Amino acid sequence: KPLLPPPSEIDSKRICVVIDLDETLVHSSFSPVQNADFIIPVDIEGTIHQVYVLKRPYVDEFLERMGDLFECILFTASLGKYADPVTDLLDKRGTFRTRLFRESCVFYRGSYVKDLSRLGRDMNRVVILDNSPASYMFHPKHAVPILSWFDDLSDRKLLDLIPFFEELSRAEDAYKFLVQADLHGDQFVMNYRALAADSEKNVTIVTSPITPAVTSSMLTTQLT
Repeated sequence: KPLLPPPSEIDSKRICVVIDLDETLVHSSFSPVQNADFIIPVDIEGTIHQVYVLKRPYVDEFLERMGDLFECILFTASLGKYADPVTDLLDKRGTFRTRLFRESCVFYRGSYVKDLSRLGRDMNRVVILDNSPASYMFHPKHAVPILSWFDDLSDRKLLDLIPFFEELSRAEDAYKFLVQADLHGDQFVMNYRALAADSEKNVTIVTSPITPAVTSSMLTTQLT
């Protein structure tokens, strides 16, 4: 059975863009953050933990434009009890048609992988935006990588990606569009891919029961 319901009449004519949550649109921490945009209470084995959530700069503008252009799907390796309330607060406009959580991922070689072939959409018209290459290891040529975001308030990556996605929205074949962008030396996309690879090397990762991966500095309380 496909992970997604049939698209609406409008969305059936649009490219399907799968969008990650943590370190792509927001950054969450178990440590108190003074300027948190949201504070989400999450129950872990009977204990309520406060999760402090920061919104990536320009996320509101990005989601608004993406909702105008694509069938947008939230797909996160985080647990729904955390990601669902975060998305309720983040996506006031209703950009995401469907939300998929950890249980929709495939656990493969220690990673939660988002298998795009299970969505029930034409694979030539499916794209994923994600900061973690492990998430799209089954379909790397369908990916638009983005640098992991933690707390840099001068970050412009989402804003800078809008013109790229506007051009992509006009493509008949999204897969071919992304492949040609690489082959023809489109520096915009290639630079993002190089930066994303460097980012993955430089971040120390530990596992969390709520989110798929968090930096070790985030965990002041050991949650097991």
